[in-house]
Amino acid sequence: MQNKFFYDEPNATSQLASSLLYLLPTSNHIPIVIVCIGTDRSTGDALGPLVGTMLGQKGTLPFYVYGTLKDPIHAVNLEDKLQHIRQQHKHAFLIAIDACLGRVKNIGMVTVEKGPLKPGAAVNKNLPSVGDAHITGIVNVSGFMEFFVLQNTRLHLVMNMAETIATGIYEAGIQLKKQQRFASLQTNELKYKLSE
Repeated sequence: MQNKFFYDEPNATSQLASSLLYLLPTSNHIPIVIVCIGTDRSTGDALGPLVGTMLGQKGTLPFYVYGTLKDPIHAVNLEDKLQHIRQQHKHAFLIAIDACLGRVKNIGMVTVEKGPLKPGAAVNKNLPSVGDAHITGIVNVSGFMEFFVLQNTRLHLVMNMAETIATGIYEAGIQLKKQQRFASLQTNELKYKLSE
């Protein structure tokens, strides 16, 4: 399973969709919540809220989405927002999305992984870990004056990465809906046979 790829690879969206589907719970009864982390006050850190906003424009999804340009989830409100999400969606499967910094050669790389994300690590902030799975995008180079680097990241790159991630999640959502429909048809068929 290829879970690391560059956002501008020809099949990046379908790679993201299949990597994400592989991690999602198979039960129809577990709510899936996407938590897009970041702020629109910093270009590099706007990746998460851009993805959240783009997902909101793509139509109906089998996911709940939190964190948009209008209502971002960032260092100041992260704990409160997580508490609210957990109250709203009991036993939910959380997917965290955030920008990160890395090596020069990896700028533009998107990673889909199992396990929680540690937001704010690039700028040495101690924030709670988020997610049962996470998607990160390397928007710029790490190692020196991270806060300044995030502020001076190209918006063009961040917009394009966000579009790839949002489209990949949307594709995963469409496939998940098909799987769920198929599973409920099979269940109904089985119920019908048992009742005969």
